[in-house]
Amino acid sequence: MPYKFRWWQLYSSQVANWGVHYFDLIRSLTGELAPESVSAHGGRFAVDDDRTIPETTLAIFEHASGMLSEIAVFEANGQPVLGRGTEIELRGTLGTLYAAERGYEIVPKRGGQFQNPNPRRKPEAVRATDGDLDQQAARDFLDNLKSRKRPIADIEEGHRSTTFAHLANIALATRKRLQWDARDERFINCDEANSLLHYEYRRPWAMA
Repeated sequence: MPYKFRWWQLYSSQVANWGVHYFDLIRSLTGELAPESVSAHGGRFAVDDDRTIPETTLAIFEHASGMLSEIAVFEANGQPVLGRGTEIELRGTLGTLYAAERGYEIVPKRGGQFQNPNPRRKPEAVRATDGDLDQQAARDFLDNLKSRKRPIADIEEGHRSTTFAHLANIALATRKRLQWDARDERFINCDEANSLLHYEYRRPWAMA
């Protein structure tokens, strides 16, 4: 039960459970603040249990830069979604970067159909040698409590990364492609989606 509370909609979804970590990393690697639009597909198709969240979800985000990002949750199939034992994949015009906690690898891009098949850059691989990342994050947080400086991953960054997960959940709930205004943090094309940005708190709790 301690883990499976995530399987009830009251606590969001598996996209939020896993996604916030990956959205945070994607934002850090690309410098993106928020998407301009999002669409999502999925549902409960194969896993027969008491969950109230989808066991299958694919969400696609489109950014002002032209970049597309996506997250996929396939709980009815245990095969890895990504290759090379990595957790993040960045595909660009020069190559594909496969990133994991302890390093990354860049595989040169070759042209697609009817394009020049020669590699467009040199391969590259980097392995982290700077110790335990969890300890470093904890140390940064504690040091900044003392200094009153902003930590590397402050609350605003956490909020922006978490927003991706909520947008995916709302897009799946409405079954619509939603356009997002990151400044006002509102959808600009769907009142139904805006109504899902907040929920009624359980008494006696309230928004201050």
